[in-house]
Parts: sequence; C-alpha cells; structure tokens
Amino acid sequence: MKLPSASVIVQVPFHDVDLMAVAWHGHYLKYFEIARSALLDKIDYNYAAMKESGYAWPVIDIRIRYAKPARLGQKIEVTAALTEYELRLKINYVIRDVESSARLTKGHTIQVAVDYGSGELLLGSPPILYEKLGLDG
Repeated sequence: MKLPSASVIVQVPFHDVDLMAVAWHGHYLKYFEIARSALLDKIDYNYAAMKESGYAWPVIDIRIRYAKPARLGQKIEVTAALTEYELRLKINYVIRDVESSARLTKGHTIQVAVDYGSGELLLGSPPILYEKLGLDG
C-alpha cells in the first residue's frame, strides 16, 4: 500500500533569513510543519480532528540534515510523506529548490499517540488513524 504524502511551495521570506540572506536553520522545522499540516489535512486528520478524536500526537523526535542553504526569495518545495503508522507516525521530509529540483534538506519527525484526557501514551496507533488511512486496524 502506498502511504500518503503532500507537498507545499514556500517562498523563503525576509524574516526567516540571517545577514547572509540564508534561512536560519530553525525555520526549516516550520517548513516541515507546513508540509505536515498539508499531509494531515489530506487524510482528514489535522490537529483539530486529532483533538476531537480524543488523541494528541506530540512530536517526540526530530532529525534534520542540511545539504544546501535555502536563501531569501527562493521557492522551495517541501514534501512530507508518511512512512510509519502502526506504533507511531513517522513522517519523512524533503526540501527541494523548485527551479532546479536540487535537494536542500531532508529529515523526519516521530509522533506518538497520547490519550488527550489522561495524558497516557498509547502502545500503538488508535483505530481512528487506520480509519483515516483507509486501512483495517
């Protein structure tokens, strides 16, 4: 089964860059979040839907690898692809230059399901996630 992915285009704004017109490294996480939100919207399980279903999905691990800098005004494509869902959400990211398709950055995030009311960690993904992915849980 092919798991869902989503891509967004971001133009690096002035307020994201340093004196050398290079995007500050911390802003890449914001770009990941924009793509992750598009991915979650695509499966109709965004953060509001998660809360409504009774689960929070905090990010517990982030990895990022920078290959080339993103620069002021540059259009970048940020792709988020779900790669794991049974025990946790693992989402891989790739940031590419729109014009050349050169890879600038890659990384991943790990999120786990937590019962919204009790705060207890679940030992697997809840049935609602399987439903949103169109899978049997």
